[in-house]
Amino acid sequence: MKFDIITIFPKIFDGFLGESLLARAQKKPAQKWRGLASGGKIISIKIHNLRKWAKDKHKTVDDRPFGGGPGMVMKFEPIYKAATILKSKSNSSSTESGRGRENKNAKFRSRVILFSPRGKKFTQADVQRLSKYSQLIFICGRYEGVDERVANHVADEVFSIGDYVLNGGEVAAMVLIESISRMIPSFIAKKESAIKEDFAQYTRPEVVKINGKKIAVPKVLLGGNHKEIDKWRRTHK
Repeated sequence: MKFDIITIFPKIFDGFLGESLLARAQKKPAQKWRGLASGGKIISIKIHNLRKWAKDKHKTVDDRPFGGGPGMVMKFEPIYKAATILKSKSNSSSTESGRGRENKNAKFRSRVILFSPRGKKFTQADVQRLSKYSQLIFICGRYEGVDERVANHVADEVFSIGDYVLNGGEVAAMVLIESISRMIPSFIAKKESAIKEDFAQYTRPEVVKINGKKIAVPKVLLGGNHKEIDKWRRTHK
């Protein structure tokens, strides 16, 4: 899986990508999967500064909105160039690597995603669907938004991660990277951990004290009856 992130604040991702499972997955070789030869990394995450595709000497990526209004809007042209070139390079690279016998049946699939408060709500169903792609290109907006032609003519999908407004799309991109990566084989050692349901959990000690009051683990979890434990968990999500 390749993640390509288009942003004007590349350093926002430094700590996020350099820790925990994401850091390991970018170094650990992947197993053979979906007809692709093994040897590549489990995931590849590349951050691209949008200003690289600005055509003027000041590297301008925003401008005033037509019709007036507060703030600035991110321009269409740099984003269009960035998304087009990143998709083209990845497809070209896939064609070259696909000449080998192991890769002849592999199909490279890209998806361009824009983040916006007006986008559709991102769900676990989207996580599972998008994990089937070979490359995801994320467009992270800033300022007062992005030229609407990006949503209409560049992005394949527009997502919102919640009913609130963020300063930009970078945090949303992190949410998608972390949730989608979990679905990729070898990212998490135990497959069931990647798709587990969310339910109430307890660990040792069996009893804790809060302001003098004893709070114990539910007895059903201590009895060893897995059928009853599963039933309890399904009613305590």
